[in-house]
Amino acid sequence: METPFSVRIRTRAYEVDRQGHLNQAVYMQYAEHARWQFLQAAGLTPDVLAEAGIGPVLLKATVRFQRELLAGDEVDVGCTISGGRGKLVELTQPFLTPGKIPVARVDGVIGLLDLATRRLLPDPRATLRELAKQPAVLGLDTPAEKE
Repeated sequence: METPFSVRIRTRAYEVDRQGHLNQAVYMQYAEHARWQFLQAAGLTPDVLAEAGIGPVLLKATVRFQRELLAGDEVDVGCTISGGRGKLVELTQPFLTPGKIPVARVDGVIGLLDLATRRLLPDPRATLRELAKQPAVLGLDTPAEKE
């Protein structure tokens, strides 16, 4: 699967565990960072989302570890909307070395929370498409493409 959006992160010495590899919890922090960078690249900044009265919420995440990352290693963390329907959006986040070797993968499910009602929006794809200043970054199909 091609991942058009990614952010490069250099691992830091304080993020490694006693075995010398990146602590498992840090992978989730990197994934969160990449998700926010992905949204911001589309023009969906925290201010834009707050003004619309919504916020993205992570509902499920699974990690598959494939290779060690050591202190000082660089990793490209991608973010692609890979599926979902109704209130849910599925994301795939591959972690690749600069040489494109798979390190890990986070598969997640998000929704958009209406901050007033505390309920998920019924069509998060349409909302993201409508609010995004650069909707092509999100890779969402347009309504005409659905038909």
